[in-house]
Amino acid sequence: MSFTKAASELCITQGAVSQQVKLLEEWLRRPLFLRTPRALLPTPEGQWLAVVLRESFQAIEGTLTQLRSPSPDHGLALSCAPSFAMGWLTPRLGDFYRAHPEVGLRVIAEFHVLDRERMARDDLAAAVRFDLGQYRDLQATEFLDEWLLPVASPAFLAAHPALRTPADLRAPMLLHDASAWVGADPCEEWAHWLRAAEAELPQLAQQGHHFNLSQLALAAALTGQGIAIGRAALVLDDLVAGRLVAPFALPVRSRASYHFVSVPQPGAHTVLVQAWIAAQAARFRAERDRVLGL
Repeated sequence: MSFTKAASELCITQGAVSQQVKLLEEWLRRPLFLRTPRALLPTPEGQWLAVVLRESFQAIEGTLTQLRSPSPDHGLALSCAPSFAMGWLTPRLGDFYRAHPEVGLRVIAEFHVLDRERMARDDLAAAVRFDLGQYRDLQATEFLDEWLLPVASPAFLAAHPALRTPADLRAPMLLHDASAWVGADPCEEWAHWLRAAEAELPQLAQQGHHFNLSQLALAAALTGQGIAIGRAALVLDDLVAGRLVAPFALPVRSRASYHFVSVPQPGAHTVLVQAWIAAQAARFRAERDRVLGL
C-alpha cells in the first residue's frame, strides 16, 4: 500500500513505480487504487488483481525452488528453534546420520519468522518451530504436542519447604521464557499454566527473571535460581534423572506445539527427514505419557 516501499523493494524510484501503475490503469481503463491524502487504498479490482498476482508469484517461486539443483557441498538445511534443537533434536541425530548419510542434514538453530521467500533466500529445505502453526504460504504439520509443568532443582525445593501447592508460588521465584514463540506474551507459559491450576499471581510480568530461550530458564532452574515452566520435550530426561523435580502433579497442554514447516511440495530428502522426526516424536510421546501419567 505504498509506492515508496514498493520502489525500495524493487530497487527503483518511487516515480517509476507510480508511472508503471498509471500506465497499467490506463490500459485497464479503470483505477486500481484510491489515492487519498493519508493513504493508498486498493479498489475492488486492485484487490482482485493483487490476489491473482500473489498466487502467480508464489507458484513461480515454488517451481524454481523445486527445480533448483541442491548444493552438493551443503546438503539439506533444517532450521530449528534453538531450545528444541539443543534439548530434543540433537541427542537423536546420530540415529538419522547413521541411517541416511546421503542426505547431508545440517541443523541451523534459529527462531526467525519464516515465509517462502525467506526459506528460498536462506536455502532452507524445512524448519521445526514451536508455535501455533499459522503460516500463510508454507505447509506446517504438527508432529508433537507439548505439555507444561513447573520444574525446579531438588536444592531449590529443599530451601523452600512451604512450596506445596500452586497457591504457594510467588512471582519473584518464577523463571520465564519471554519469547515462547513469535507473538507470544512474555509470560505466556506461566500465565497459561496458572490459569489451569486456578492460581493467580499479581505482578507476574514485573517480577521473576526473564530469558529469551526456554533452555536458559531451565539452566537457571537446574542451578537452583528459581522455578521454571518446563516443556516436557525439554525436561523429561532431567525429571527421570532427578536433576529436576516437578512439585505439582499438574501437566497442562500448551497452546503451541511442534511443527515441521516446508513448502507445499517438498523434495524427497525433506520428506524423509519429516518422516524420521515424526517417528522419533511418536516414540518420545509414548515415553512422556508414561512418565507424566498423561
